[in-house]
Amino acid sequence: MPFKRNVYARSVYQEPAPILDRDNPFQSMMERFDIAAEILELDPGLYEYLCTPARIHITAIPVTMDDGRMKVFEGFRVIHNDILGPSKGGIRYAPDVNLDEVKALAAWMTWKCAVVSVPFGGAKGGVICNPREMSPGELERLTRRYTANLIDVFGPDRDIPAPDMNTNEQIMAWILDTYSMHARRTENAVVTGKPILLGGSQGRKEATGRGVMTVTLAAMEELGLRASQCSVAVQGFGNVGSTAARLLAEQGCKVVAVSDVSGGYYNPNGLDIPAMIDYATANRNSLEGYQNADPISNDELLTLDVDVLVPAAREDQITEKNAPHIKAKIISEGANGPTTPDADDILNENGVLVIPDILANAGGVTVSYFEWVQDRQGYFWTLDRVNRRLDRAMRTAFENVFAASNKYNVSMRIGAYVMAIDKVASALRMRGIYA
Repeated sequence: MPFKRNVYARSVYQEPAPILDRDNPFQSMMERFDIAAEILELDPGLYEYLCTPARIHITAIPVTMDDGRMKVFEGFRVIHNDILGPSKGGIRYAPDVNLDEVKALAAWMTWKCAVVSVPFGGAKGGVICNPREMSPGELERLTRRYTANLIDVFGPDRDIPAPDMNTNEQIMAWILDTYSMHARRTENAVVTGKPILLGGSQGRKEATGRGVMTVTLAAMEELGLRASQCSVAVQGFGNVGSTAARLLAEQGCKVVAVSDVSGGYYNPNGLDIPAMIDYATANRNSLEGYQNADPISNDELLTLDVDVLVPAAREDQITEKNAPHIKAKIISEGANGPTTPDADDILNENGVLVIPDILANAGGVTVSYFEWVQDRQGYFWTLDRVNRRLDRAMRTAFENVFAASNKYNVSMRIGAYVMAIDKVASALRMRGIYA
């Protein structure tokens, strides 16, 4: 269903800044936002409100390193929107994280929560650091100081962090403990993605990858494809990519290629995904040195002749340069923002069904919501119950987005944006503006 992008609000709405860098993740988000805003004929005031972060926090984080010297790190927390409920979003530790990236990720969280009908707003956090070069003690001191600096931002009814790139259950446990020490009570619901022993949820770790699997199967059904006859390539073999690969293989798909930072691995007869997961786990979460597959480059993986491509690495991996060569019938975006706007146009023209990130990888925030609910109730669900509710939520969201894309004759990405923005805008109209 081809849809030509036009530049809408750039001239209609109080002259926002022009798009100077299409690969900037915030600008990429705004291009999609503008198309949806035009379709919805969004009021200029609402447009300005919904594309502007509610609050941006930038904090200096002094840490005493193991050698005794003090080092100051920079941290961010962006609250994009809290109209539908408390803001929600992960925290990433990376040497190249920046404010524009965090702003984009926070906005995507707003739309993601709306797409899957989770009563949260969007937020995201980041700290500029290289966790691979830091000891556990240094990471703990960094995390605790970051939490203490944002103690008036976080809260189970205000802003709820979660894991993201290079953060994990242990880091969430440190956030929980630091917040609880300041609150003078144990507050399990302040963070999600934490250890089960501390109020975490069954199924949370694999939730994002499971959601990718669920919507991918739904897309196959729409295209008349059978899982047992489909080949899959997965870019990224972290938690999301490896889980999606394993679950799709369990559904009968033939996963022929995966990649991580060490490179790509290909076997036209299908890879042994459980064996690769075991290898990576034993090899410091890396596939480097894996022998039972042929090496391929990242560009080769993205353009393999497969039925399904799952980009589950980082932003801006599919661009106008490689999009014309992509042969997959379905792209299921396990990562946030893996496809640039220009690439979107090319894929749409070529008839590729792209399941957008704000739908495809929303399984994580869905089960994070389940975890928050369980913490608030003090009653915890079985793994089977979590997975059944997750599968139902993701299926329903896919069907709603697919229906929206057909209704407006647009791609699924724009259909998802239209649906999400309309939901948040409607809630804002109902609540009104406090003055």
